[in-house]
Amino acid sequence: MKLQRLYDQYVRNNLFMKMILLFVLITTGTIVTFAYFMYDFMSQSIVRNELENQKKAMDSVNSYMTRKYDSVQSMMVDVYRNEPLSLNLSYFLQNPFDEYMKFRLDQNIDETSASLPKGLDYFDNKLEDDPDIENLLLYSSNRQFLYVYKKNHVTTLISSNASRSYIPDAMAQEDTRVSVPNIWVRRAIEQTDPKLYAFRLPINDKQTLKGLGQLLVYFKSDHIREALNNYEGQLKGYIVVLNPAGEVLFDSSDTYYGQIYPYMDQLDTLYGTAMLEQESYVTTLTQNQAGLIVVGVAPKAEVAAAAHGLKQMIMLISALCIAVVLLVPTLAVVNFAKRTNKIIRFMRKVESGELSARIQDDRGDELGQISRSFNDMLDELTRHIDTVYKAEIKQKHTELAALQARVNPHFLYNTLEVIRMRAVSQGAKDVGEMIYSLSVLFKSFVQPKGSNTLKDELETARLYLELFRIRYKDRLSFTISCEEGLGDKQVMRMALQPIIENYVVHGLRPRSMDNEVRMDVRRKDERIWVTIADNGSGISSKRLEEIRQRLALPEEAGGDSFGLRSVHERLQLLYGSEYGLDIDSKEGEGTTVTLSFPYDKEAEHV
Repeated sequence: MKLQRLYDQYVRNNLFMKMILLFVLITTGTIVTFAYFMYDFMSQSIVRNELENQKKAMDSVNSYMTRKYDSVQSMMVDVYRNEPLSLNLSYFLQNPFDEYMKFRLDQNIDETSASLPKGLDYFDNKLEDDPDIENLLLYSSNRQFLYVYKKNHVTTLISSNASRSYIPDAMAQEDTRVSVPNIWVRRAIEQTDPKLYAFRLPINDKQTLKGLGQLLVYFKSDHIREALNNYEGQLKGYIVVLNPAGEVLFDSSDTYYGQIYPYMDQLDTLYGTAMLEQESYVTTLTQNQAGLIVVGVAPKAEVAAAAHGLKQMIMLISALCIAVVLLVPTLAVVNFAKRTNKIIRFMRKVESGELSARIQDDRGDELGQISRSFNDMLDELTRHIDTVYKAEIKQKHTELAALQARVNPHFLYNTLEVIRMRAVSQGAKDVGEMIYSLSVLFKSFVQPKGSNTLKDELETARLYLELFRIRYKDRLSFTISCEEGLGDKQVMRMALQPIIENYVVHGLRPRSMDNEVRMDVRRKDERIWVTIADNGSGISSKRLEEIRQRLALPEEAGGDSFGLRSVHERLQLLYGSEYGLDIDSKEGEGTTVTLSFPYDKEAEHV
């Protein structure tokens, strides 16, 4: 809007100003374009650097998780390589604990294998050697028990019989090598830390390859942050580690622990960016052996914030260059500004209604031409208002008031109500119904509303027809249909009743049993069309031509057909000469009257 005002004030009719502004626009456009491409290039470079940092951080996390997985794998490799340890573990998982202890006492452990702990102390030592391990569990599929290793050489044997525990079912259903700890196992071992992840390996008999149980190693998720220490303060967004089922094993934002990652289904279809919590850059890495998925999410807004300082610097330099370019042409047009403002002040006076204002400017340049043209326009407008417009408005209001007075008589509907009640009390029910319809009809005439709708007009026509339906004892039938949404459109009053009255007086056949009137309201071509058709006596072609000619004559020129002419004249006065009433009829077959008025123009208080 401000630019539009400046254009109207200084440019529209000033060729010299246009030439200056053209120079300014070209220079400014060049500066802005150069600044834009410079910012785009540098911001893209910043984005690439940020995403590269995130990729390196993800590689570090992936390497850390791979090392932990390999460490768990190495445990089972050591077990299978060491015959006494393998034998102890196999016997332990297939027999009750007291029998295993007896087995230990009866066995002669080979002293040459002292490089490995004796019995199951090997797992206890592994737990103590790795600070990232929170718990180590041995599960026996045959005996259905858990043997739990905790810190400080604490071990616990937990029975998990299927009849008393969900643990056997949970262990049987787990088929992923990495997951979050099962809720039933956590409860059984009293592990409440929510930030854990578990590597799972099957334990098989070395000789028969029969499945004996499972090895579970619980790692602390928070220790994964150590892999991100080198990127502290540089990482945008967050990194999550997921298993194939979408369970969150690690979340640098601490947002999704304890739930399935909500955007897991989108990871297979990502191509660099996606709408997650917000529009974000997304990168994924997959650890093939364990099936781990490392996901890096960097919101575009955070990445773009890194280029904020660069953006401000480029904008400042560009603004300074543009200011210098604008200063010279601005000084050149100061002389023209005073005259332009003078013209604007006079225009505002005219806008507020002061039509006598005139601009005093005799110069021959563009501004002088504008001033003289404006004065000429005011002279012509004043003449038109005084000699034509006011006279036409006054004439239309006079004619409309006269027509309205003739078609809106006051009726004594209160008296009719007393007569109706008397008729009902005397048993003349049909007379009572007629008087009631007439009373309601008259009441709508006597009490005009601030606005009149098409629905009101249709109801008035219905009441009038109902009155004569009772009068002729159902020898008259009628149907009224209106397209949905048109009922609330405002129209002039008494638009339909005179046409219905004209039919009752001239077209109805009293002795016929099939008199019918059909009213239909439709919208077409931005007009509302009201069609009133009957099967009455019709009009001869000669008489029809006379009626059509009289519709075009002023009221004083015609002696009859007042109802039709009144409706036609009022439609044209209110809406224009292209609207009005049209009549078509065939003698002996019936008559059709069509009214048209605009859809988007309302007639108020008429």
